[in-house]
Amino acid sequence: MQPTKADLPNLQGQCVLVTRPAHQAAQQISLLGECGAVAVHLPALEICPITEADPGYALLRNQMMNLDQYAIIVCISPNAAHLALDWIDQFWPQVPDGIQWYAIGQKTAHILNQQDIPACHSTSGFNSEAMLTLPDLHDVKGKKILILRGSSGRNTLAETLSERGADVEYATLYERKCPEYDDILIKSTIYNSALSSILITSGEALRNFVTVAAGGQKQFSSDSLHQLNLVVPSERIADQARYLGFTRIKVAQGPDDLSMVAALNSAHDSETNA
Repeated sequence: MQPTKADLPNLQGQCVLVTRPAHQAAQQISLLGECGAVAVHLPALEICPITEADPGYALLRNQMMNLDQYAIIVCISPNAAHLALDWIDQFWPQVPDGIQWYAIGQKTAHILNQQDIPACHSTSGFNSEAMLTLPDLHDVKGKKILILRGSSGRNTLAETLSERGADVEYATLYERKCPEYDDILIKSTIYNSALSSILITSGEALRNFVTVAAGGQKQFSSDSLHQLNLVVPSERIADQARYLGFTRIKVAQGPDDLSMVAALNSAHDSETNA
């Protein structure tokens, strides 16, 4: 069962680092404020939409102009959903009929549904594995499938659908980049803010955060960060965090803002576990 606002903890006096991209952090920061926490924001991902200057622009434009050639379209993320809708507005007076739309995660599905695109999503999880359990994605032999995503990511979905006989293509709508920060900002934000917890919503954001936290010349020791509460959305990312040295890891019920904040320890629990 997904958490509700009634499940939000008392975070009075805590300082929580938010690492969502700049355009996606507002709700998480607001929820933390409602819980009494101070939110510190340092994005660990930069989302850069594909432009005409990018090598993949011509292919993407061709794919979006020919959406009606695909039997199934899978949208990987809210970013992909928003950008895909922008492209559809350019070339299609209405979304072409006959396409089965899927989304990874309820939030992504909701973005598409609001624009009258009936996208299905798995209720059992927020990842490729959960998506692949949907019955209609088992019998895909000979079907042409387009996966809307960013420039990098896991290949599990495409590989499995290809093994099931589908003709799979990626439509790369944006690039995910590791932000660059001034060392003074890194020190003041990460090491001088008396952080109690860190919220990380993807494996790529986790790797980027570790890179950023080391500083431009890798002069900062991240040992102190390994003792902070780290909230992640899946066991897979928790395993990555353990490998990187983090020791106080909590797995949220999902990557959505409410689940991530609800997974934080309350002020009392944090004091008890310190």
